[in-house]
Amino acid sequence: MDVTPQQAETWLAKNVSNRPISRGFVALLANAIARGEWQYTHQGIAFDVHGNLIDGQHRLAAIVKAGVPVRIQVSFDVDPAAFSVVDTGRKRNARDVLALRGEANSSYLASALRVHHLYTHSPNSVWSGASSMITNEQIVSFLEAHPDMRTSVELGRAFNKSFRILVPAAAVGHYLTTTQRRDIDQNEWVEGLITGANLEPFDPRLMLRNVMLRFGTRRSRVRADGSRNQLHLYLKAWNGWVHGAEFRQLNIKAGESMPTVTNRTSVQRGSSTA
Repeated sequence: MDVTPQQAETWLAKNVSNRPISRGFVALLANAIARGEWQYTHQGIAFDVHGNLIDGQHRLAAIVKAGVPVRIQVSFDVDPAAFSVVDTGRKRNARDVLALRGEANSSYLASALRVHHLYTHSPNSVWSGASSMITNEQIVSFLEAHPDMRTSVELGRAFNKSFRILVPAAAVGHYLTTTQRRDIDQNEWVEGLITGANLEPFDPRLMLRNVMLRFGTRRSRVRADGSRNQLHLYLKAWNGWVHGAEFRQLNIKAGESMPTVTNRTSVQRGSSTA
């Protein structure tokens, strides 16, 4: 059926025994509807033999919030006993979707794409909770727009093995710096991070390695406990390296915004173009 917002609101009045509605999940679905990502599937709305809504409350609430009618499967006269098994299966996540598309490193790739999406759209927000939810369709679309993220994930894994930085943070840091500053040859940066060889005491690469290694052994006070903060430190160190800065410490100051990739001319770094 094509369910209008008005019809959805009427049916929600028959919602007498469902779990509490998650506003965050409703917002996620409503935004997907507004972007035109809604797809018709076998999953939809269900009413029992008494006319009570037993499945689909979040879908209906999303239709109301979006203010857009959608085509959806609607089932009537379902045995009330079926309520106990509705929505008990594991939902397909972004990793599953990418794996089904034949993507290598699907788990790391899905996480890195999520981090990149959040950095792009809400760099200074809290990357957790309902506001950070991203649909599988958004993840797939973001990969299509940024196909080189696959290569950056591979390098992120190498960084992780070398100095324990989280793969998504390293992958996104590498992707952002390489795509936004194609004039900078990053071989020296990459080699220094992976090997740690011949780095001067205050080299930003050495500071980044040491912070991540200390954090990995739980001896660091630096708040680098997630991809957001580790990406922050990666970009901060990279910007310093580009400009030949010396770092006596590498941390995130209170109220400090997420760094952007520097657009200033490098001081000491070699350029791939004249």
